[in-house]
Amino acid sequence: MAADNADTALDRSADPLAALADERVDHRFKGLPPDAAGLTVGELTAQRRNLFTGGFTTPVLALSAERLEHNLALMETYAQRHGLAFAPHGKTSMAPQLFARQLARGAWGITLAVPHQVRVAREFGVERIFLANELVDAAALRWLAGELDSDSSFRFVCYVDSVRGVELMHAALGDAGASRPVDVVVELAAGDGARTGARTEAECFDIANAVAAADTLRLVGVAGYEGEVPEASTETVTAWLRRLTALLAEFDESGRFADLPEIVVSAGGSAWFDAVASVFAELPELSRPVLKLLRSGAYVSHDDGHYKHLTPFNRVPEEGALEPAFRLWAQIVSRPSGEQAFTNAGKRDAAYDLDLPEAQVVRRDGVERPATGVAVTGLSDQHGWLRTSPEADLVVGDWLGMGLSHPCTAFDKWELIPVVEGDGTVSEYVRTFF
Repeated sequence: MAADNADTALDRSADPLAALADERVDHRFKGLPPDAAGLTVGELTAQRRNLFTGGFTTPVLALSAERLEHNLALMETYAQRHGLAFAPHGKTSMAPQLFARQLARGAWGITLAVPHQVRVAREFGVERIFLANELVDAAALRWLAGELDSDSSFRFVCYVDSVRGVELMHAALGDAGASRPVDVVVELAAGDGARTGARTEAECFDIANAVAAADTLRLVGVAGYEGEVPEASTETVTAWLRRLTALLAEFDESGRFADLPEIVVSAGGSAWFDAVASVFAELPELSRPVLKLLRSGAYVSHDDGHYKHLTPFNRVPEEGALEPAFRLWAQIVSRPSGEQAFTNAGKRDAAYDLDLPEAQVVRRDGVERPATGVAVTGLSDQHGWLRTSPEADLVVGDWLGMGLSHPCTAFDKWELIPVVEGDGTVSEYVRTFF
């Protein structure tokens, strides 16, 4: 038996994902049962406790097991149907267990935003990373050079959007003695006043020329983020995407990709990936095969607010529908009047940067019913403000289940998230690294 335990520990030391099961449950993790303290995550998982009767405390954020799986499968099918490679944006969840499931569902790699996130992904074995940002941090570039030099299977691509950025990258990589060039894509801005990216095609060519003069870098394509198009509509987003693909074709015609195995074109947040699929399908044949890389990330949990309204599946319902997988459970801790109540979940627990939580269900004595007449009107640090109408049946001690808006700022408030089956059984715990 001791030998078996030693073998298991050895296996897990070589598999960081498996090693997550050995982490101890303690005070760091909100909402978990106090009597589980000292158990490993794996031991607690094996108990298959019920979220409502198994000792969990409120507030507690839960992910629906069934809806999570549905969303993963739907976007895998969507990307395949439209001939897209998929690098979902990992900054949404920063959950290596979800990265692994996305990769198992056919993802090309994982998109990230900052060096810390890249380090997390590498720690958990992600071999293809698209950094949707220009990387000019010398310390991070030194680390990246070492990572590329030590692992020939590691593929890394990042933005460049300025000649100055190219110069900084080249200097840092040269000082680090990098032996492999870093693959870069020129970022075209989505318009004047948009976020990052070169504003004009002429600037893009200047940046490409600077990359060509830097032996530490290799130009592999173009990219951008259509979600920043001013006054975005199908027409304006499509027009910008056609600018992006035209830029790619011009780069190709000028012979900039002659020595590459493939060319990269990338776009696609969670609001306009239907337009991305449509325009990328229009690409003419180029001198090399084209990796058409979609980067949508919020789909994994979807939501009950911002993305519920913006999802492209509203425009193409025949392609399917994402399902909101998050539910935040809180308790009613005060009912000072017939028009007001308070929960014990506030800004530290719920996403609130785009929309307030949505009161959905009330649970009392094991019975769940719609939260009729209950609305969330505000959040303090640790309280939720509720307005209640006469038909609201709400008393102190009730559990209130709420839908959330904006997955990116829901995941980042929870370090260990129960994944709950339809009957309330917790089948898994998702660890985040923000």
